[in-house]
Amino acid sequence: MTVPDVMGGRRLDQALAEMLPQYSRNRLQTWIRDGCVTLDGEPVGEPKRKLLGGEQLLLELPDDEFLGAEQAEDIPLAIVYEDEALLVINKPAGLVVHPGSGNRNGTLMNALLHHVPGIGEVPRAGIVHRLDKETSGLLVVAKTLEAQTDLVRQLQARTVKRQYLAVAAGVIRRDGGVDTPIGRHPVHRIKMAVVPESRGGKPALTWYRGLEIYAHSTLIECSLETGRTHQIRVHMASIGHPLLGDPVYGKRDPRLPAFHRQALHATRLGLLHPVSGRQMQWEVPLPEDMRELVDLLRHG
Repeated sequence: MTVPDVMGGRRLDQALAEMLPQYSRNRLQTWIRDGCVTLDGEPVGEPKRKLLGGEQLLLELPDDEFLGAEQAEDIPLAIVYEDEALLVINKPAGLVVHPGSGNRNGTLMNALLHHVPGIGEVPRAGIVHRLDKETSGLLVVAKTLEAQTDLVRQLQARTVKRQYLAVAAGVIRRDGGVDTPIGRHPVHRIKMAVVPESRGGKPALTWYRGLEIYAHSTLIECSLETGRTHQIRVHMASIGHPLLGDPVYGKRDPRLPAFHRQALHATRLGLLHPVSGRQMQWEVPLPEDMRELVDLLRHG
């Protein structure tokens, strides 16, 4: 790829982060130091290298970035839409999206490697955003590198629209938004929290509106302007309305029915098709467990 002239004077890692937004700056810096990036045919090795503009850059990804160690598995997928560029899936609660420690098999990624031959050549098997293991609903996967790059840029530009249905503790009578940065919890490192940007928090904005009010809870719709880890769960808990069943950010309220997971479902997804540019939108209803929860609250 050619460095645009307007990037003359920029650092190599900064320019790469803009040209390849699907990768974090830290990851790109590591690859530069490891000799994976060449500038006009010569390895660079220094992330701070200043560019002139017009140079030829080549990034050769390490083998492990292409998922060679992951196994394809014949796991059924609830496919909502599929074409040559996209795959939209209605993920069930309990399905892990990406392999990790203790979850090397049985994940959405393993299923994608089986369902789409060759998708292992796309970083992270085309996954551009995630849902927590116990969150259900719509998730888009890119089947090509070009589609993935476009979708990541759409996420950054906030043209991907995501709406969620959730059951929150407490009565919510007014619609509103939570505009507070989110970062790693300073003490409990497996948790996220509202953290000032000066301490590493990243901007996060969640809109919410009440749909149905029950005795001690509310069915709400949430819209994301950003996509931070656990964003809805953290934001709603921060204003005193944690999601029912959330084992991390909520507490058991004896006035409310027990629920086996956080009551959160990605119900609507909208984006611009990365090839045609056409506006597309999909919607899926609440899964059975959340329908039963809502029915219980309505008649409780």
